[in-house]
Amino acid sequence: MKRNLYEQIPDDLPAELMTVLAEGEGVKIERIVSDGHASPEGFWYDQEQYEWVLLVSGSAVLAFEDKAVALKPGDHLLIPAHQRHRVEATSQTEKTIWLAVFYENDAI
Repeated sequence: MKRNLYEQIPDDLPAELMTVLAEGEGVKIERIVSDGHASPEGFWYDQEQYEWVLLVSGSAVLAFEDKAVALKPGDHLLIPAHQRHRVEATSQTEKTIWLAVFYENDAI
């Protein structure tokens, strides 16, 4: 079934919108839409899976324990399993769309 990454995005997003686009054994592909959202103060992701993330539109800042990384459309990075990180900021003027691939180390 054909779908479009930019469709079905509500104008009002009180929280980030996470949509699973595909998944299989050990792999999940997700679209994340942010609208000025950030991780709660003091909250850190500490995931079991690796996460490869591509910023499709908007802008974002990801914080790691030792640095912050500003992302613009087209930027992508790999976050190893258990690397603590948080979303420090996303664009206040446009929707930020991410494409995230979560996988077990031996899945890909």
